[in-house]
Amino acid sequence: MRHEETVDNGSVIGRGKVFFLRLNIAKKMLLGYLSLSILTVLISVFALSSLERINSINNSVIKTDVPLIEATDKMIDNLLAQELYGRRYVLLKSPDMLELFWRRSEEFNHQVEQVSSLKGIENVPVSLMVSLHKEYNSLFIKGVDYMGTPSSLSAKKYDAQIMKKQEELINLIKDVSARARSEQKKKTLMTAGIGTMAFRVSAVLSALGILIGLSAAILITKNISGSIRKLKYATKQISEGTFDYTPDIENQDELGELSDSFGLMAQRLKRLEEMNLDASPLTRLPGGVAIENVVKKRIESNALIAFCLVDLDNFKVFNDRYGYARGSEVIKATARIIENTVEEHGISDDFIGHIGGDDFIVVSSPDRYKKICNAIIDAFDKMIPDFYDPEDRKKGYIEGKTRQGQEMTFPIMTVSIGVVTNQNRKLINTIQVGELAAELKDYAKSIPGSLYVVDKRRKDSQQEISDENVIRFPKKSGGASG
Repeated sequence: MRHEETVDNGSVIGRGKVFFLRLNIAKKMLLGYLSLSILTVLISVFALSSLERINSINNSVIKTDVPLIEATDKMIDNLLAQELYGRRYVLLKSPDMLELFWRRSEEFNHQVEQVSSLKGIENVPVSLMVSLHKEYNSLFIKGVDYMGTPSSLSAKKYDAQIMKKQEELINLIKDVSARARSEQKKKTLMTAGIGTMAFRVSAVLSALGILIGLSAAILITKNISGSIRKLKYATKQISEGTFDYTPDIENQDELGELSDSFGLMAQRLKRLEEMNLDASPLTRLPGGVAIENVVKKRIESNALIAFCLVDLDNFKVFNDRYGYARGSEVIKATARIIENTVEEHGISDDFIGHIGGDDFIVVSSPDRYKKICNAIIDAFDKMIPDFYDPEDRKKGYIEGKTRQGQEMTFPIMTVSIGVVTNQNRKLINTIQVGELAAELKDYAKSIPGSLYVVDKRRKDSQQEISDENVIRFPKKSGGASG
């Protein structure tokens, strides 16, 4: 008897087992909960510490980097507006234009003051910005009388000096903006790293806590223990991104209801991830991964689909002429048009995505794409002239360079849409859909004006796209088809 006790007591595991078996159920559960509590405290302390670090970095981004980026963007806009109103004043001698020139100058100074009030901007050359801006205004005041006679040497001299000073100031501001964006990106990556580490450590500790809890529950009831294990595995699958997993729990009790709710939650999380995984920072529309997932799902379900690839014509030269700030406004305005159009003419199941740049995606069905595409074209053609300067709008074109560096004139922006459906052919995968849509879009872009084309080639056709094998709206005769 003593020998047996010696054997049992000679091992830490053996002594622990004997101790645990002698405990009643309440004490066993208490022991398990105590272990969970300790782990919970550890998780909480670590999580709170990580959150505090993330919060500190985010506050720096929100209170310094973002306001600095916004301020520099507005400063550039105000400088460009000053130039515009200054030139209009020289031409028209309108006091209103001069007032607008100085108002933009005051707004520029206001943005500089805002920058000066930010924390952690010791490396920002605020005084240099102020000095260059004063020199710019001074040159304008001195040269305004001479510039009234553009052919004079003095006018050319002052105009060259003013443009040089403006360029120097804009380059300085862009450098500040670029450094702020770089700092913001660095801080974002830092917070992501901290978050990932916090998640992994918390997941490890949580998994350990769950394991202990399950071990205690097994001694109480096998049924409950089994259900909890299945829910644990489902949680792990969700954490790893497998949102289609559903725990197989046959219970008709609260655990069964929890399993059903868990499945609904997983599907909701899946949809949210698809929508926001790679959303465009400019339009907040879903990006490439979400688009691919949506198209793949519809192809696999054999649902009728209309994949619309929307692209802006002559956007690059517009961006080169007017600057990225105005170009970004065009992109955002186009996104709003597409969203409003799909909301009006589509259904809740229709999908909108932003591939990047001036490329957008609308996933709808063959019975709705015509109204959607026509409405997008009509709204875009009405909206886009307002983004051009009056003189360019009046001419109907702007001058610029092709990608090969050739000088050309470019008409007011239009919109080209390539539409792929599975009415005439079976769609195999997302790659095929993307290639067909790009081919149709390129064909649409080769035709002047806003329009959309729909592929009517069948599976066995290897023909190149032409007017004979596409449906084109508006048609050559000019009338748009619904």
